[in-house]
Amino acid sequence: MTTSLPESAVRTAAEHLGDVLEHAFAHTPDRSALVVWDAESELARGLAAAYRICLPTARFLPFDGTRHDDIRAAFEQLEPQSLVVLVQSTSFRLDAFRIRIELFARGLKVIEHPHLARMTGAEALVYVDSLAYDPTYYRGVGRALAERIDRCGNGVVESGDGTGAPDQLVYPAAFESAKVNIGDYAGMRNVGGQYPIGEVFTESRDLAAVNGRVRIAFFGDTAFTVNRPPRPITLVVEDGRVARAEDSTPEFDRVLANIRADDGEVWVRELGFGLNRAFGQDRTVTDIGTFERMCGVHLSLGSKHATYNKPEHVRKKSARHHVDVFALTERVLLDDEVVYEKGAWTVGV
Repeated sequence: MTTSLPESAVRTAAEHLGDVLEHAFAHTPDRSALVVWDAESELARGLAAAYRICLPTARFLPFDGTRHDDIRAAFEQLEPQSLVVLVQSTSFRLDAFRIRIELFARGLKVIEHPHLARMTGAEALVYVDSLAYDPTYYRGVGRALAERIDRCGNGVVESGDGTGAPDQLVYPAAFESAKVNIGDYAGMRNVGGQYPIGEVFTESRDLAAVNGRVRIAFFGDTAFTVNRPPRPITLVVEDGRVARAEDSTPEFDRVLANIRADDGEVWVRELGFGLNRAFGQDRTVTDIGTFERMCGVHLSLGSKHATYNKPEHVRKKSARHHVDVFALTERVLLDDEVVYEKGAWTVGV
């Protein structure tokens, strides 16, 4: 198979994915594996080549050129606990067939790599680095953060550039039960999801209790890509809503306008703690769903959140927007304990 990724990057990807298969999925050679892939981007071709190295007995089906009924039939032939890998330059569609949901319903393990065409050149190499799986780090930090979130009564996100007093976004109420995406599926109904991984997330039990200021270094724009404004944007949060944005840009103004048009107000919902050390202020990728794992803090703007229901604040059926924004984080405190400082998590390590 030809690929425009350097051969060394393909080998590195195979090493990382081998660790994922062993430690996160407990996949063994006696289990069946199916890789559905396309050749529309350098990263998709490179990952397919990497999977051929670490899954030598797997069946490989090219998405383009294979009838959708034949792909469905291949899924149906797999026994529960078999592995399905989806390597996608964009996002595969099989009519009304919702691939990952249906695969989980069949008891299959799933690894998804979507929107790979958005990341080329140097970004493709960063993506390869982000696939590295260190179970000691992810599970240690992830579980430690989740445990503190679940027992703490308040939190603070401090953001700034380190040259003056940081802005503070204050969470005076307790948090919702933390959810983890750390490659540990023990006790979970479904095994797998979108890769790369590395996140712990929650939100305030009382959305309206959140107040303060937070400086934003990146945001998801209207094209669902990572947008870096020329200077950090400061969000002023009052009673859980974005009251105004200082040093904003026309594109970020469009994001806020779209949210207000559909949701009425711009709620601050998810508080996400990214763990993936391949991504940072100086190591970025274009795809927002991938960059969401960046080591640091991200928030979601808009009423929509699939995990937590807040009928006292938002109407779930009418909520439409969930836009990720990334804080220029200096420190994170949970019950006055510093859990993030100097660009790294300080618990569970």
